[in-house]
Amino acid sequence: MPRATDTRDRILDLAESAVLAKGFDATSIDELVAGAEITKGGFFYHFPDKTALARALIERYIAREEALFDDLFGRAADLSDDPLHAFLIGLKLLAELLEDLPGGHPGCLIATAAYQDRLFDDGVRALNRQAVLAWRARFRAHLERIANRYPPRVGADIEALADMVTGVVEGGIILSKVLRDPSALARQVMAFRALVALVFTPPPPALRSGGEAA
Repeated sequence: MPRATDTRDRILDLAESAVLAKGFDATSIDELVAGAEITKGGFFYHFPDKTALARALIERYIAREEALFDDLFGRAADLSDDPLHAFLIGLKLLAELLEDLPGGHPGCLIATAAYQDRLFDDGVRALNRQAVLAWRARFRAHLERIANRYPPRVGADIEALADMVTGVVEGGIILSKVLRDPSALARQVMAFRALVALVFTPPPPALRSGGEAA
């Protein structure tokens, strides 16, 4: 007999696939019940309503993203003590991971929920906001450590630069889907990586002293 946690995870897996494919509004409890081969009572045992389901999906999605970033940028930090080099390595690892996804990135639950936020209560909206702010805090911390060692070569809004990660990833997902080009997302991450290198890499000594490069 399946364990309750197995059934719950199965419902979440089915719901995530359906929501990413067609949105929260078009995903029905009936189809999830049929897919999980459970009764409606079994569904409501785990999720009182679709709002509870949405909250659980977003919470799981946030936890998975946090674990992913902890792993990628933790590995990068192990490879270099230099904050700029470590961050660039982490972005390269992220791009490689995204490029290796079979069929491209399936989509983002955070973006999907934002597009359909009229369906949800304030609790789900707050959770979605929390996810975006967590990305901002994470990448702002990386960029501030870099800026403390390597002052930006051009005026840079560190918070806006941190928020660009969200824009690059979400925009890259859209490009990949619209253009049917799974590599587009990884290339967007690499373009952001190049921008970070350009902003923070110190100029050559001759330029730094006001002279001309040879």
